[in-house]
Amino acid sequence: MEIYIDTAEIAAIKKYWDMGVIDGVTTNPTLIARSGRVFSEVVAEIAAIVKGPISVEAVSNKAEELITESKKLAEYGKHIVIKIPMTAEGLKATKELTKLGIKTNVTLIFSASQALLAAKAGATYVSIFVGRLDDNGHEGMDVVWETSQIFQNYGIESKIITASIRHPRHVIDAAKAGSHVATIPPSILDKMIEHPLTDNGLAKFAEDWAKVSKS
Repeated sequence: MEIYIDTAEIAAIKKYWDMGVIDGVTTNPTLIARSGRVFSEVVAEIAAIVKGPISVEAVSNKAEELITESKKLAEYGKHIVIKIPMTAEGLKATKELTKLGIKTNVTLIFSASQALLAAKAGATYVSIFVGRLDDNGHEGMDVVWETSQIFQNYGIESKIITASIRHPRHVIDAAKAGSHVATIPPSILDKMIEHPLTDNGLAKFAEDWAKVSKS
């Protein structure tokens, strides 16, 4: 399973890219706004670091406007993937962008039926927001399982991105469900690295080494 980092924080992106544990980046207008920086500067800086898929969001509502905006966004580099909303207009735009060879990530998906339609429209990626589903009393990971099974049944090439990840367990469940990608906030990646038994083991090794080195 590929791992993307879900952030516009340059320091976090560089940290995890340099570790060799991420394959791409997902951003959205909210994440870029939080950075307090100009959109074009942020995207250009990310593209200079990451040599993998970088999802940036088109914010228009109408298909023609989404297409025009997406063409401009695609000029930032060959790794750019355009996030398109899961709406009727978004699906129309996805179909046309696919014809133009522009990669798309249909976002804000909350059901397997939405994921199927996005794939039919030619989406490169479909992003399922499991955390938001969980927040609203649903079992978000069920949608990933259902979508994965449907895509396997029919040889659908669109890749599933498990998004809106709230904790490390979501990542493991996504991998078990057959999600192609998990896009993960830096705070959750930090938690994935850590384990109290690892800390205990290191402390024990250090303690034992101190005894040996003195003998």
